[in-house]
Amino acid sequence: MQVSNKKIDQGKAFDWGRVSSDYAKYRDVYPPVFYEKILRRGCCTAGQAVLDLGTGTGVLPRNLYRYGAKWTAVDRSERQIAQAKVLSEGMDIAYYTLPAEQLDFPEEAFDVITACQCFWYFDHEEVMPRLLRMLKPEGRLLVLYMAWLPFEDPIAGASERLVLKYHPTWSGAGERMHPIELPDCYRAAFEVAYHEEYLQKIPFTRESWHGRMKTCRGIGASLSEAEIASWEREHKKLLAQIAPAAFEVLHYAAMAELKKKK
Repeated sequence: MQVSNKKIDQGKAFDWGRVSSDYAKYRDVYPPVFYEKILRRGCCTAGQAVLDLGTGTGVLPRNLYRYGAKWTAVDRSERQIAQAKVLSEGMDIAYYTLPAEQLDFPEEAFDVITACQCFWYFDHEEVMPRLLRMLKPEGRLLVLYMAWLPFEDPIAGASERLVLKYHPTWSGAGERMHPIELPDCYRAAFEVAYHEEYLQKIPFTRESWHGRMKTCRGIGASLSEAEIASWEREHKKLLAQIAPAAFEVLHYAAMAELKKKK
């Protein structure tokens, strides 16, 4: 399903479903500490009902499944959900092809709602009241994010510049470490219970970093097949010149834990 938003990439359409097979292979890169910090906040644990928004290939519920929460996960892309179901074989995770703007689960159905790498894509004036209604009185909304740092990491910076060569209006470039930004409508209904930002080096090979970059919105989800093929040739050549066979890329991760105002 194509998405177009004037605030993202100057309105150039993108579709994560186009890159689902690579997404399934290369986007499960969060380190153990990423999940440990979620668990330390008492979220996504045994006895809790959790809803994961924009689940993609189910990375979050799959990696936290063993801690005992009952997971429901949604994504607007049918292809992403299909990959999630394959990768979750044997796990009792309920997957639905559904955009966040159409959520209609029962009132006070969830202890925790998570949104990882997807929060900025939502129509928040439409989504926020739905999340507020579906959360239990002591429930939590957990917004999560991780991104490479192009100004601090030379390999990330070089790869990002090549993305911009092919997709000059890609607005995902130029990340710096900062707290998660919350639209005003959330601040009116929720209070920030906790937030944290931290640095993390993520290990890659040339192949896995190439796959990670291909699955960014600026390449696989938005360019033509010919453009993607040309970018791939150029990026592989670039990595052969600047990157060892195995290396680490500096990222920052951020979380914001919100609770309902009383």
